[in-house]
Amino acid sequence: MPRLRIRHESLYAYSTPVEFGVWRLLMRPLDSHAIRVLDASLETPPGQLTWTFDAYGNSVCYLQPLGAADHLRVVNNLLIERFPTPLGVVGWSTPTLPVLYGVAARRALEPFIAPDTPDLDAAYADWLRLSGPRADEPALAFLQRMTTNIHDTFAYVARDAPGVQGPAETIAHRSGTCRDFAWLMIESVRHLGFAARFATGYLHAPGAAMRGACATHAWCEVFLPEAGWMEFDPTNALVESYSLIRVASARTWQEASPMVGSVFGQATSQLHVSVDVELMDEAFPARAA
Repeated sequence: MPRLRIRHESLYAYSTPVEFGVWRLLMRPLDSHAIRVLDASLETPPGQLTWTFDAYGNSVCYLQPLGAADHLRVVNNLLIERFPTPLGVVGWSTPTLPVLYGVAARRALEPFIAPDTPDLDAAYADWLRLSGPRADEPALAFLQRMTTNIHDTFAYVARDAPGVQGPAETIAHRSGTCRDFAWLMIESVRHLGFAARFATGYLHAPGAAMRGACATHAWCEVFLPEAGWMEFDPTNALVESYSLIRVASARTWQEASPMVGSVFGQATSQLHVSVDVELMDEAFPARAA
């Protein structure tokens, strides 16, 4: 299986020295049948590190930096093996729409089915109606089509400002970032009865750069009966791809920030992020979907 080396540097630069509160870091993937962590290390300023799991089972590091400083620098170093699910190989049937979850599964999935933005404006409702499932269309085929449709009809525009556009805003602008496209798809399929969650991590972009390369990446995961959680990246039209390296997932984008914390002091700040994903095995497929 392909091995990938990842280096993710985040640098907050402050105009004057500040004191730091506790920072929450989502940077380490869980070992699973999809990802095997061969090596992992964090470079942080002097301080206390505490590791735990959040309510979604993500690995979380809490960092309490010591003393005042005019910058906060964290470097995440990973060496992993990636094992995505090959489409058409696993032994499950593709359910037709509407998707039906068993009683036990639905109890667990209910928070991921309920939309976070319940009200649809007219433009968003029209887009969802036109992009929705066709008669007798299998669920997986529909999700693949929506993934490709968002990729093909929306312009990718990088944005440094924090936060995520609402689905209606992305529809109105016809553009966005990876997190905007992921949130649009998540909320849209929730309105159609699917369980979906926000995934964050890294993107391997060999050859011609994919959208969202050299930064942290976000995409959508949808739960299908028998298949389980499946990856759909509307930014790059990828489905269950080697290129997607998940670190964490949550119900909303607000809960999936790679690095968030507080500072004390009067200062302006600038954030600089760089991500490098290096292939360690030449047999790695350039684009698996």
